[in-house]
Amino acid sequence: RVEHPAGGYKKLFETVEELSSPVTAHVTGRIPTWLRGSLLRCGPGLFEVGAEPFYHLFDGQALLHKFDFKEGHVTYHRRFVRTDAYVRAMTEKRIVITEFGTYAYPDPCKNIFSRFFSYFKGVEVTDNALVNVYPVGEDYYACTETNFITKINPDTLETIKQVDLCKYVSVNGATAHPHVENDGTVYNIGNCFGKNFALAYNIIRIPPLQADKEDPMNKSEVVVQFPCSDRFKPSYVHSFGLTPNYIVFVETPVKINLLKFLSSWSLWGANYMDCFESNETMGVWLHVAEKKKGRLLNLKYRTSAFNLFHHINTYEDNGFLIVDLCTWKGFEFVYNYLYLANLRANWDEVKRQAEKAPQPEARRYVLPLNIDKADTGKNLVTLPYTTATATLRSDETIWLEPEVIFSGPRHAFEFPQINYKKYGGKPYTYTYGLGLNHFVPDRLCKLNVKTKETWVWQEQDSYPSEPIFVSHPDALEEDDGVVLSIVISPGAGPKPAYLLVLNAKDMSEVARAEVEVNIPVTFHGLFKRA
Repeated sequence: RVEHPAGGYKKLFETVEELSSPVTAHVTGRIPTWLRGSLLRCGPGLFEVGAEPFYHLFDGQALLHKFDFKEGHVTYHRRFVRTDAYVRAMTEKRIVITEFGTYAYPDPCKNIFSRFFSYFKGVEVTDNALVNVYPVGEDYYACTETNFITKINPDTLETIKQVDLCKYVSVNGATAHPHVENDGTVYNIGNCFGKNFALAYNIIRIPPLQADKEDPMNKSEVVVQFPCSDRFKPSYVHSFGLTPNYIVFVETPVKINLLKFLSSWSLWGANYMDCFESNETMGVWLHVAEKKKGRLLNLKYRTSAFNLFHHINTYEDNGFLIVDLCTWKGFEFVYNYLYLANLRANWDEVKRQAEKAPQPEARRYVLPLNIDKADTGKNLVTLPYTTATATLRSDETIWLEPEVIFSGPRHAFEFPQINYKKYGGKPYTYTYGLGLNHFVPDRLCKLNVKTKETWVWQEQDSYPSEPIFVSHPDALEEDDGVVLSIVISPGAGPKPAYLLVLNAKDMSEVARAEVEVNIPVTFHGLFKRA
């Protein structure tokens, strides 16, 4: 177990300046010549506006990062996304839009009369696109989890325009983890108001770019609606599972209290975090729909409570769905532990906090699709390679018990990535993850989901980001390629950060490209081939 008494991880949460033009990175080792393109990543880069601090990990203003690879050379560039939240904060020199865990106080310049009227405008929803970037047709969007996504230029990192998803489909928001199929079709999920005002979840589909070159967003549609376990309180949804024939939605006990959400926040100084609560009795409900027909399967899968942010992968096998997840045990919301004050604390305090938090575990659930009432009381899972079970109960619910694929005390396997282009939604063997040590990212990990064998890259006082797998152009095997991660090493030597290139086979270092500037935490991103 590695310790972090020097607290170098605090540098992940420090404000930086954007760059006016790309800087050259200093390469040691050899960048494979076949690696051509850009690593694009999102995260917070501005952690306060003047004297006003942001309080939560998901509040800092969106900074878009790019590492460019060409003929073994590497450059680094970054720009703040010109969201409404950012532009207005810069203009008024204060926090103007309420963020996930930071309330924006009303304009001190307004008189009491105009402030009274702004109570009735309702909440101005943030467009702070700090979580991920993804392609739609030929366009690229930076996103958070609200209804606003931001079109960006992947070459210059300039902001093009804000897009409101509500103008295209009936959702109140969408996740930062869409599925993008090889033909360019995009699937996502978001909360919505369903029939007779009950809450529900819509799966939206954005088709690939057609010959007419019209923006695919104009052709987006709802393909299926999942019901909500509580008509007034939707669950927080961060990602979902997709296979060639099925959509899997995991409904967790972390709930959004809509009465709090829709009431006037300015009356009681609230933010998004204040609207979450846990349902302590429901456990977890899993839902399945047929992708092509948009038909809900009338099967009620149930299991005990966990938080879920990231699906690893999902696939079909012989009448079963295999659903691999990064879970956190229990119903308490993990985001309660991600306030910047917690994350910037000294190491002993960081550890003390993490001891109280839900514990991480990577799990495999197996969902039987063909149910016979005669099998009540029996385990329906007949696949030879898993210990996961599914028991049909007399009330027709199917109780699931997982197979644990990775577990270590307060050591999470998180931010999972796979060889998505070839193995997304299909049987697979390997996943790459960021290892969190009491929430501090301090290692990169490769996991064989079949044998549970692991490979680890780790260096003292070094803090990596989500590993992104890039397949070799002539790959024959699933793990032929490299893994890319942004690492900060505040303690060691003159260079504060670098882009790390690992051999995906054994997680050994191939090269690194060092830069002279600090790089704060990034959450998600993609590799865009040249």
